[in-house]
Order: sequence, then structure tokens, then C-alpha cells
Amino acid sequence: MRSIMSSAHDRESDEARIVRAVLRLARAMRRSAGAAELTGGGLALIATLYRNGPMSAVALARAEGLQPQSLSRLLVRMEGDSLIERTVDPTDRRRHVITLTSRGRSALGSAMTQRREWLGTMIAERLSEAERASLLAAAEIMLRIADPLEDDHAAD
Repeated sequence: MRSIMSSAHDRESDEARIVRAVLRLARAMRRSAGAAELTGGGLALIATLYRNGPMSAVALARAEGLQPQSLSRLLVRMEGDSLIERTVDPTDRRRHVITLTSRGRSALGSAMTQRREWLGTMIAERLSEAERASLLAAAEIMLRIADPLEDDHAAD
């Protein structure tokens, strides 16, 4: 196993290796999903709605780092698939509130189960117990990097 070096050049190489690993793992998990109902951006949106509850399109776009125009195309498709529902915001009739439907919750559950099963199989087939423990520790660290505010709330 390669060790983490301290020079600036080596850190850039380490960062590139981590990015490559994260992207390849994400791509492999997407491939494992096959022709699943939820893929890519749709899965991320549904997961955000599941975690945060109903929200406006602007808030959802902000949460996902999307432009509202890009989001609207995805929302039309997801609404057509009955994964979400858009209703007029009672406090501001110019806005819509996006809500996850029961079909959307079910699709999210299926997509996550499929990905977890694939990952569990890969871990069992390819990793030792020590590697599994290292991967779990790395996942915790990546979550801290990805959303430092989550850490702040966990301390409360």
C-alpha cells in the first residue's frame, strides 16, 4: 500500500489518487444499478428530499449545487414518473414546494439497497477484515470532509 507523503507534489498525487478512487467507485456503483428507476442526479435529488423534507426548487438546486434551469428538466421527468409532487407554496404562490411521493421513497429504498448489496459483495470478496476497517474509517473521514457542518451539529 502506498504511503501518504509530505511534499506538495506528492500531496497533489495523493489527492488525485483519492479523487480517481472516489469517481471509479461511484461509476462502478452506478453500473451495478443497471436500468434502475433512479440513477445519478435523480437519486441525489430524491435523497436530498428524503433527508430534508419538502423544499422549494431554489432550495433544492442550492442543496445539490445545480442551476435552476438544469433542475427543472430533471423535476419534470421525475414528476412524470410520480417520484415527486410539486404543489403551490401556500406562503408564496409564485413558488412550488417539491415533495417526495411514496413511489419516490420506494425507488430510493430500492436504489440504495441495490448499491449496498453490490458494495457488500465487493467488500466481502475483495477485502480483508483490516482493509474493511480501514475503508470504514476512510468513509467517516470523507463524510467529515464532504459536509463539515454535519460534524458541528453532531457535537450539539
